[in-house]
Amino acid sequence: MSQGAGLVRTTCSSSAFGPAAGAGPRGAGPSEGLLDPIYPRTHGALLKVAQMVTLLIAFICVRSAPWTGFSAYRYFEVVTICNFIMILAFYLVHLFRLYRMLTCISWPLSELLHYLIGTLLLLIASIVTASKSYNQSGVVAGAIFGFLATFLCLASVWLSYKISCVTQSTAV
Repeated sequence: MSQGAGLVRTTCSSSAFGPAAGAGPRGAGPSEGLLDPIYPRTHGALLKVAQMVTLLIAFICVRSAPWTGFSAYRYFEVVTICNFIMILAFYLVHLFRLYRMLTCISWPLSELLHYLIGTLLLLIASIVTASKSYNQSGVVAGAIFGFLATFLCLASVWLSYKISCVTQSTAV
């Protein structure tokens, strides 16, 4: 075989990182400051807001449903709130441009890992909650919003990251 091992390369296509954030290089541009005025209008920011809203609605629906003492419902609540907090943290990191100050963290990689793990856990929690809903309307609504949040998280991974497989050829 003349082809070597495959290389998986991830690159961020979001406009929230680096000079493409609307401010140009460091120290340049009129939008330098504490807040990034452009980020809340980007697709990534609007998607994060939609995810937070659906996760919060899912949590409230399951939490306010009567007789939700099952551990499956508690698991759903923990997963939705943890995802909500992490998405809010990433939103604030981009909004306040903290990625410029905390350069020791690979923000695109940490966000990718969060979305992959969080989406999988949310999908599992939504399936378990839907299967144990027993026709309680609040739990059913929470599971539906959980599935919607799962779809939004998948869309965020799909739209934010380009994953390309590049094969390396070996010289003979």
